[in-house]
Amino acid sequence: MQEIQVRRLLTFLAPTLIALAFLGLPVGLVHGFAPQAQEIDPDPQPRWWKGNLHTHSLWSDGNDFPEVISDWYRQNGYHFLAISDHNVLQQGAKWMDIESVQKRSHGQGMERYLQRFGKAWVETRGQPGSDKYQVRLKPLDEYRYLLERSGQFILIPAEEITDSAEGHPVHMNATNLDEVIKPLGGKTVREAMENNLRAVLEVEKAKGREILPHLNHPNFKYGITFEDLAAVMSERFFEVYNGHPGVNHLGNAKNPGVERIWDLANHLRVNKLGGSVLYGVGTDDSHEYFGKEGSRPGRGWVMVRSKFLTPEHLIRAMKAGDFYASSGTSLKDVHWDPTTKSLSVQIDPQEGVSYWTEYLVTTLDAQPEAIARVALATQDLSSSYTLKEGETIVRAVITSSIAPQDPVWDEQKQQAWTQPFTSSQ
Repeated sequence: MQEIQVRRLLTFLAPTLIALAFLGLPVGLVHGFAPQAQEIDPDPQPRWWKGNLHTHSLWSDGNDFPEVISDWYRQNGYHFLAISDHNVLQQGAKWMDIESVQKRSHGQGMERYLQRFGKAWVETRGQPGSDKYQVRLKPLDEYRYLLERSGQFILIPAEEITDSAEGHPVHMNATNLDEVIKPLGGKTVREAMENNLRAVLEVEKAKGREILPHLNHPNFKYGITFEDLAAVMSERFFEVYNGHPGVNHLGNAKNPGVERIWDLANHLRVNKLGGSVLYGVGTDDSHEYFGKEGSRPGRGWVMVRSKFLTPEHLIRAMKAGDFYASSGTSLKDVHWDPTTKSLSVQIDPQEGVSYWTEYLVTTLDAQPEAIARVALATQDLSSSYTLKEGETIVRAVITSSIAPQDPVWDEQKQQAWTQPFTSSQ
């Protein structure tokens, strides 16, 4: 009886409450209608957010479920993740043979999936043991609600546009897509890069949506040269560090390492072609989440400085160059002063660890051996370098005295890479 009376009262008051709300007046006249406290800071300060923009799941050639992968990153201190499967977005209905899942995951995939998310979440069809026994791969728009937390962790839709030209792989990630972009190919590597990048930028413009394209692992099968990166001037981002052991980060006797490619490309872009600098991204490119072999998670990431943890704000910050790449070293601050042409770095140190900061500088008419020469090297936790007359590009690389938690090569050390800055910025 009392419940009926309350309902009648609410019905009677409803028009009044709606009118008050429309006028912007308080509506907390009845218990339960008082506005809830908001945990949104109206004036947040910029801060660093940790994220990975390149990884794979069972939707393409990864060996674990996207929920399990996302949960791993969330529990390991990441704030954002983009699972970038090959030529597909995690959308629509997709079922996979459980036999294939188990084969990829060394017999552990289903057990771990069930253990973490439970039988109520995991969907299967067919008879256990039959060749038609399948598990449903959940789309991003379904599983994200289990994992995302405002101001703590978000998931961003992404695709690795997987293409080739002239017998070489041409892979490009596009972060914050809402539709699949099919690889367009090209007669040359540069043409394939240009075609796919143009497709991404057209979607960005048509949708009014912030999208971040970046070129992946240029030394994978040594497919992309520094001349290619310099020539495609609309390409503004590439992977200066990728944690996959098969991407030839260090190069070989015939091919320069990825950092050297970065410096050569920027010299050509800025000093010879009059273009803008190429920014460097750090990623995992993880495929394997079981065992001790292969491309595992937690090896490379970006730290992005932004007021808000949203795809739009993160991407805008990266487009402004307000981020750095890392394989383990953390920075408190990176600051470029366009007035004094000074780059300053402040390291966030680990106890008992020493650091070595090198400022690499290029001049307008530098000979190849003088491109990205070390202009200053220091063990100070806070340091800076000011461009001198004739010097056009500066970046810093910070190397620690300890190895990463999961090194890719022998004697690898934790590092961080600032973005390059130019005298014209």
